[in-house]
Amino acid sequence: METRFKMTALAGLIGLTSVTAAPVFAEEGARAIEEVTVTARRREESLQDVPMAVTALSGEDLARSGADDITRIAEVTPSVTLEPSRATNTTLTAFIRGVGQQDPLAGFEQGVALYIDDVYIARPQGSLLSIYDVERVEVLRGPQGTLYGRNAVGGAIKYVTRKLSGEPEFWARTQFGDYGQVDAVLTGAMPLGEGLAIGATVASFDRDGYGDNLTTGGENYDKDIVAWRVSAEWTPSPDWFVRAAYDKTDDRSSAVAGYRPFPGALSGAPVLDDVRDTLAAAAVRISTAGIEGKNEIESEGVHLSVEWNVNENITLRSITADREDLTLSVIDFDSLESMDFDAPVIYDNEQFSQEFQLLWNSDRLSVISGLYFLDATASNDFDVVLGTLAPGGITAYTGGVVDTRSWSLFVDATWDITDRLAVSVGGRYTDDERTADIFRANYLGFGSPFFDNASAIQIAVTSDYEAQKTFTDFSPRINLSYALSDSINVYGGFSQGFKAGSFDPRGANFVTPEVEEGFDPETLNSYELGFKHTAPSGRATTNIAVFYSDYEDMQIPGSLGVDSDGDGVNDSFVGAVTNAGEATIKGIELEGQYALTDQLSANLALSLLDAEIDTWLVGGVNVADQREIQNTPEEMVNIGLSYTTDVAGGALSVLGNWSYKGDIVQFEVPAPVIDQSSYDLINASVVWNSHDGRWALGLHGKNLTDEDVKTAGYCFGSGGCPSTLGLEDNTTVFYGPPRTWSATIEYNFVR
Repeated sequence: METRFKMTALAGLIGLTSVTAAPVFAEEGARAIEEVTVTARRREESLQDVPMAVTALSGEDLARSGADDITRIAEVTPSVTLEPSRATNTTLTAFIRGVGQQDPLAGFEQGVALYIDDVYIARPQGSLLSIYDVERVEVLRGPQGTLYGRNAVGGAIKYVTRKLSGEPEFWARTQFGDYGQVDAVLTGAMPLGEGLAIGATVASFDRDGYGDNLTTGGENYDKDIVAWRVSAEWTPSPDWFVRAAYDKTDDRSSAVAGYRPFPGALSGAPVLDDVRDTLAAAAVRISTAGIEGKNEIESEGVHLSVEWNVNENITLRSITADREDLTLSVIDFDSLESMDFDAPVIYDNEQFSQEFQLLWNSDRLSVISGLYFLDATASNDFDVVLGTLAPGGITAYTGGVVDTRSWSLFVDATWDITDRLAVSVGGRYTDDERTADIFRANYLGFGSPFFDNASAIQIAVTSDYEAQKTFTDFSPRINLSYALSDSINVYGGFSQGFKAGSFDPRGANFVTPEVEEGFDPETLNSYELGFKHTAPSGRATTNIAVFYSDYEDMQIPGSLGVDSDGDGVNDSFVGAVTNAGEATIKGIELEGQYALTDQLSANLALSLLDAEIDTWLVGGVNVADQREIQNTPEEMVNIGLSYTTDVAGGALSVLGNWSYKGDIVQFEVPAPVIDQSSYDLINASVVWNSHDGRWALGLHGKNLTDEDVKTAGYCFGSGGCPSTLGLEDNTTVFYGPPRTWSATIEYNFVR
């Protein structure tokens, strides 16, 4: 596999060399690459003019590829990993350039910031967005803080929805596929008067499971999601724009249970033949009766944005948003019929944010300044039911609420010193106050009193404390860009990312009083050099970024089984957050678009990363050589081809896509049984669009070689796990979709 990758990388670099001489690479008469406009710097500008590593994918391109959700982005974007969190469909695990958050517990924010129409989403539950009503998705790699409301250490993902056109609109899309897939999206809009329009989108995503639950007769890896969005836009004059929007997502998919690579140590349950089948029964056991065995996520939000162009130089903006989500989840750690290791979980999150911006633009100077405020509450309550350790079972309950009150000031100014040379300087001051209320206790019984087990007998309280801490920081950014010619831009810069510390709701302060002190902030210093080239013919673009990052005090959450009574068997667990000392992450990223002929085009994306943990102290001993950066393959390649020709009054496009990712370690301690070795994915689509824009038909195949790709896992048993819990050898692995086929039909009303 290593040899194959080196050959692939060499081919990519050869392609780059060829593209630099565009007339040799592309035939005369080939069409130009369409210019991509982004708002990465909070103003509209060409992607090729932005002096930072940015990838932009249009909603049209995502639809043409048959993308279901934003995880598709990770296949075609350098240095990005996006996966559903363990046992879920819509909780997002995101990593960019080695920075991210594996665990969705309260008290932890994502290292990768997700925005919907410039509204920061503070929690990962419900954040794995389905693709509908989207104009484009932008991925910004590297620290973001002087341009956005919330500081982000690793990068940001911007989900930009479509604005209303002011004309009557109707658009419908249906998608049918194997595994009983039936998706439908309906969008409509109507003007109500001068400058006023309303619009709405309703989407349903429904699919049978990729696997079966052999105990309950239900589904595993199925999908049952309904989402909708309604918006109103008002333009009372050319200088004013007001937008109000409400969205809601309702996920009723079955709880996802992992695959057991080892037989049940106590029950003798066999290893199943299909990696997507399960024997999990927690949803129908007393262990989850407190939430009635439900697995559902509801997320909703409302926002109001106002923009006023005061004059030709000054623009004022206000973005007000309120969001909340509620998750009831069944986690079956053992994935067996027994109640060896089950967990009912409730996540309840609320957030209010307010951002004010002042933008100044003149011939030579562009300035964005802002004031941002966030008031968020994140809570989680869960039982860990160890039903086979004692007659009547043992339960460890954890309840935690973490409040965040944060305000920040940021400014970023770009001065065009000459027509070719520009310098950007920015800074951000952040003040984050965290308040925690944590309670943990062990009980005899199949559940705790919180989950309606009135007969539970309390054994011991392991945590009971309230704590508060404030974290402040100033994060700078500087960037210098120079246009070597009308078609070549180069840039170099430094940026700093910061994420405040917090409190681990799983920590046992009675045993370890230091838990009440919380964990420290993490910081990342990133240095980046970039090259952006557009062929004079407009038929090719090539972008290269080289970066070097110093990552300090990484916040790495984990959980370990503990033996509370000294009998040699773990009968509870404890959370452990490590502010890992230091890591160095460096790499090179390449992206290109090439119009080879008027009909044939190609896309290329590549990243080569070197991510190393330099210092990780355990008991004063540096164990860095035993630790790895999570969810960060060292190699990534994507090559896409598209051929378009006129057929039957429309344009017929044949698209093929090959992606490769190197070895992935799920957690900081390598565990081969759950870690994913290097793999390939091949996707293909055939799409026909009528010339009048009314109709589109598509046929899509994904994972055509039917690869079994591990996306996550629980490691509390054999296979190199750091600790054990339960008696059934509880190691489970989660997998991505198998080979799938689908067909799409779209209709667009054109007035």
